[in-house]
Amino acid sequence: MIVSVVSMPEGVVTRTDLSGARERLAASDFVIVDIDLGEEPEPGEGPGPGGEPEPDEGPEPDEEPLFRGLGLDDESWEWLGRPREPVRIEYREGTVGCVVPVLDGSRVVHVHLLAGEQYLVMVHHGPVEVIETFVGRLPQDKPADAAATVFLLLHGALEGFRRAASQALLEVEDVEEAMFEQWEPRDVHRLAQLRRRAAQLHRAFRPYAAVAQEFLARRGLAHREIPEERRALHRLHESTVRLVVLEIESLRDETRRAADSYASLVADRQNLVINRLAIVSVIFLPLSFLTGFFGMNFGFMSTLMASEKAFLALGLGLQLCALVVAMYFVLYRTHWRQLRGGEPDDTADRRRRRLLRAGRRADDEGS
Repeated sequence: MIVSVVSMPEGVVTRTDLSGARERLAASDFVIVDIDLGEEPEPGEGPGPGGEPEPDEGPEPDEEPLFRGLGLDDESWEWLGRPREPVRIEYREGTVGCVVPVLDGSRVVHVHLLAGEQYLVMVHHGPVEVIETFVGRLPQDKPADAAATVFLLLHGALEGFRRAASQALLEVEDVEEAMFEQWEPRDVHRLAQLRRRAAQLHRAFRPYAAVAQEFLARRGLAHREIPEERRALHRLHESTVRLVVLEIESLRDETRRAADSYASLVADRQNLVINRLAIVSVIFLPLSFLTGFFGMNFGFMSTLMASEKAFLALGLGLQLCALVVAMYFVLYRTHWRQLRGGEPDDTADRRRRRLLRAGRRADDEGS
């Protein structure tokens, strides 16, 4: 366990232990306590009877809960620091406790926050880049109180989700454009990764958005005396949450459209293969019929094809005529340039891209 205490408004970080943090919290000064509990244990870690893993039952009976080690007597905060705690927001007698999802690279971690009038406690498992950035910027930002500090931290966490969604959205557009230029298997693999990323962001952020909106709405209705500065922070947080939800939903819609575009490209390729097989069939089926017909051992055919001129006129002439007729229908009655080149026509490709961009703009305006 790594415990750090940040003195405010100076932003000086001091490394201490749990008892030292309890003493600083008992004082009247505004402090921020950051507690790193180490890597989060895996579910069912540790062998049980018969070699089976034991279920996760929280801390050991002789281990003191974290909220008591910090000098907090309210049993409502017993979940503080507990592994795999779901997203939540609670309010008890001027103290707000919440579990917030935070992006740390490619993974989602849950940070536990406990904020009173003169303190802010942050509990997490392992180092988190958002918290390190937040603590590093405290001397420049200098928040006035614990409420402003909490909203500053939450804003950084929300911006992390927003940046991740925007970056993934740009990557989806690049992958889709590359698929139209020249389709490669790695584009499909990258698109599948982006779809999983969109699902991860949606699954992590959606519960927090629902809980946060409900909490702020109830708090605004129950406490009419909230200062205007706090109300402004509430409105900023609500608008940021809505914006992040829209970004993630746009990312999910864009990945679906890209997957549909990939399915269309695959269907076009399959149609091209079928058309080529049809060409071969149109060319060789008449030839097969003629060769089979003239290969029959009939007396009439043997008498008719006795001379060399009759063989050239009927045996080869009819086959050449059938081949010319088949090529005429293939080359001039179908899109022969597309079939011969193996790639879609440039004009049709540009038209399809314009229609795709127009559909995107219509979807964005509708949303």
